[in-house]
Amino acid sequence: MKRFILFLSVVFLVCPPLSLADGDTGETPVVPLAPGYGELGYEPPAAGTYRLPALGPAHDGAILRPDGEAARLHDYYGDKYVLLSFIYSTCSDVNGCPLATAVLARIKNRLDEDPGIGDNLRLLSLSFDPVHDTPEVMRLYGSSFAYGRSEWQFLTSESQQAIEPVLEAYRQPVLPEYDSEGNVTGTFSHILRVFLIDRHKQVRNIYSVSFLHPDILLNDVKTLLMEEQGLTTESDEAPAGAPARQIEAVPGDFKGGYETGDYRTASKSLDSRRGEQADLLALLQHPPLGLPAVPVPEDNPVTDAKIALGRKLFFDRRLSLNNTFSCAMCHIPEQGFTSNEMALAVGIEGRSVRRNAPTLYNVAYLRRLFHDGREYSLEHQTWSPLLAHNMMGNPSFATVIDKLRRIPDYQGLFEAAFEGAGPGMETIGRALASYQRTLLSANSPFDRWYYGKDEQAVGEAAKRGFRLFAGKAGCSSCHRVGEDHALFTDSAMHNTGLGWYNAMEKPAGNTRVQVSPGVYLDVDTSIIDSVREETPGDVGLYEVTQNPADRWRYRTAGLRNVALTAPYMHDGSLESLRDVVAFYNRGGYANENLDPLIRPLDLSAAEVDDLVAFLGSLTGDNTGTLVSDAFAAPVGDLGSEDPDWTHDNKGGLQ
Repeated sequence: MKRFILFLSVVFLVCPPLSLADGDTGETPVVPLAPGYGELGYEPPAAGTYRLPALGPAHDGAILRPDGEAARLHDYYGDKYVLLSFIYSTCSDVNGCPLATAVLARIKNRLDEDPGIGDNLRLLSLSFDPVHDTPEVMRLYGSSFAYGRSEWQFLTSESQQAIEPVLEAYRQPVLPEYDSEGNVTGTFSHILRVFLIDRHKQVRNIYSVSFLHPDILLNDVKTLLMEEQGLTTESDEAPAGAPARQIEAVPGDFKGGYETGDYRTASKSLDSRRGEQADLLALLQHPPLGLPAVPVPEDNPVTDAKIALGRKLFFDRRLSLNNTFSCAMCHIPEQGFTSNEMALAVGIEGRSVRRNAPTLYNVAYLRRLFHDGREYSLEHQTWSPLLAHNMMGNPSFATVIDKLRRIPDYQGLFEAAFEGAGPGMETIGRALASYQRTLLSANSPFDRWYYGKDEQAVGEAAKRGFRLFAGKAGCSSCHRVGEDHALFTDSAMHNTGLGWYNAMEKPAGNTRVQVSPGVYLDVDTSIIDSVREETPGDVGLYEVTQNPADRWRYRTAGLRNVALTAPYMHDGSLESLRDVVAFYNRGGYANENLDPLIRPLDLSAAEVDDLVAFLGSLTGDNTGTLVSDAFAAPVGDLGSEDPDWTHDNKGGLQ
């Protein structure tokens, strides 16, 4: 099936007729022509060297085809990119509707010369004056452009009442103009905006009169086509002659205005998410190369019904106190089931959490859960974030259970999954555990080389890095590698010195403060101390055992997909894999409880590079499948909840 791009430009223009200037001598004033009529005047950035964010959905509405048959606007979306201009045929403003038509005509001429783009692009002109612009009028209006192979449709609607919801959905007021006696003149005032829409029916750019130019629009279409083909590269990162870097086609809530120039979000806006449900039960029953059989509790065998219910719960914001926060907002699928953008997790209402959100990849194998190792099973672990004041904020088990019993779209789901048992402490925990247990990812380049004996699966740097990992650097002492599988963790608790240093050593001078995702400021420590509350202490396993020997001991993190799960360590204080290797290379931070395995490694710069290359080879080949499955998950909506609820918050995913 061919993939196409839709390029929808919704054009609303100020279209008063040309008139004499007040007090003029009778000569028609000279109206400067919009840029779209002439040459662009500058060289735009090369196609594929920039990103176009998904800005929101392109809305649907009732229309009439040129033959007078009823249709929907979305009938013209999805198989191609579309450029849709809202016009009325009697507009006489040279920089109004005629400009939109002229620009589309120039684009059409180019499309006929370039079928590679022309076959992937549809032009639409839709009238917002259905009283005059009947299907017959629009058919005649478009007859002049019926040449060539590229497609240009001229549409209208049944009535003014029918077109109003479309105009409102695109937030585009269209007002009739009146003469001095209050009579309708037959002209309209409206504002030019052009909406670029992709084949997912998502707005990807918005243009005004000054930017409505064929060169700009076609450049953006080419960029989206390159995105779709995985050929996009960013000009500030790729040197001349470098191969194009593949990125995902829908970049989501791109934070382009942040002051850190190299910051890129990996999250997707809710309306941009498109996915396909995967067979997670089959994945659990047949783990990918490099992983052992999955341990499953006898009292909670995994079934498709439990997985589906657990996934629904995981992505449902209604499980939080104020219906705004889901498990997936800390464990973001497209960010490695953690959060790349925040060193420390943030719960409902922006409440601070002391630790970094750990990844959920391969969590099924962990013998201890949370950074401080306080839980031992996924079934029990579930309730800690649900009840934590600074996470999901629920005051009691009963609050969560009662809410789920009252939400209509959960009716019968627990009973079907648990042999008649409804929502309860055990069934909620078991459902969420069943979904998390399926988040298995392996068959990485390392696995295909080490276990699959494919010498071409990794490069020489990664091979040297593994020899360091298992030898000189001693990493495998804690990040275990077995003969037929590797979990890259011993699930044990260790003091590396980092927790001690951050708690006990408060250096004078500046402190690096994260003020928003991707943005950090160096602030004088004395200023921070004068205005902040006392930072809650974090002494790791000691908080669980009260044994002084356990101070600042934290669970060994697994390393699979580690390249996807920055920032690192229990507090997210190390931003890159290179920072992590540098920390261990210097031997951590000395303290009375420092683990005896922590020592200076004496690695050279080249050896650090090799070790980082090895860590980069641990990314499983099915992460895209698991993310796509997450994107296909249903999302809670308060509109389907019990009408007695008074919260205004809408459910959804990050």
